Amino acid sequence: MTHGIWRNPLIEQRADPFIYRHHDGYYYFIASVPEYDRLEIRRATTLADLAQARPAVVWRKHAEGEMSALIWAPELHFIEGQWVIYFAAAHSAAIVDGLFQHRMFALACAEANPLTGQWHEKGRIVTPLDTFSLDATQFVHQDKRYYLWAQKDPDIRGNSNLYLAEMAAPWTLKTAPIIISRPELPWETIGFWVNEGPAFIRHGGRLFITYSASATDENYCIGLLWADANADITDPAQWHKLPQPVFRTHWGHRQFGPGHNSFTVGERGEDVLVYHARAYTEITGDPLWDPNRHTRVKAFDWDEDGMPRFGEPPADTVV
Repeated sequence: MTHGIWRNPLIEQRADPFIYRHHDGYYYFIASVPEYDRLEIRRATTLADLAQARPAVVWRKHAEGEMSALIWAPELHFIEGQWVIYFAAAHSAAIVDGLFQHRMFALACAEANPLTGQWHEKGRIVTPLDTFSLDATQFVHQDKRYYLWAQKDPDIRGNSNLYLAEMAAPWTLKTAPIIISRPELPWETIGFWVNEGPAFIRHGGRLFITYSASATDENYCIGLLWADANADITDPAQWHKLPQPVFRTHWGHRQFGPGHNSFTVGERGEDVLVYHARAYTEITGDPLWDPNRHTRVKAFDWDEDGMPRFGEPPADTVV
């Protein structure tokens, strides 16, 4: 299969990118904006055209309260005939006990076009732990819908672990969460002990979850979990972690801290990795406030054992 070639960066100053190809023929794009103050969606009929597509602001942060600060890492899903946005928000930008104060929330839209439709707040997605939580996604496996996210457990060292639970509704958990990964390996614990930004993809007889680890500078990278598709995925022992990152900084290509990925499908049917990265390492202050984590895309394939081959982050396109 001939893979599509796209200009990189595809969209500048958009971190935590999520691209969804819908059955209406459009690619839908949502991501964190540098101001962390709103949710906006754009769409186009090709991946390349997303770069010029006009974004529509569908929601803005509140003046006060639990959704009034640091709007992070939105994802747009189409679930049971309606659009759903998952996102994280805090009541303050303050750091308490070394962590931001995010919780997870959902919006829903029942109209066909999510750029012009009316969005309704569905409130906070409640988990057993009332702690820092973010980066939610969802997937369906064997007719059950699962919620997948990152959250702090006060009894476990680090900023966040990865959790999985079955869902009763698009914004309600049905089962008790299980931990499927925690930061423990040397490359997951540089700067901060982090497992976050999970993304799901299925191939052959396996389920795969990518995730991001370490601080959000040049040490940020992508790891991989996998489980057999016939296994009980609510059993943590069924999830296997690769011992090394599968996508990481490439100094020769000047691509630093690739991470917080999602997956989509190219116009020719190829699998596409969607991620953000910077083109430099010289950052003043907290890297979270540096706006130049740009959205990038890259086609990838699978090896003879059915494992993903993401390769290396390509250098920025020369134009």
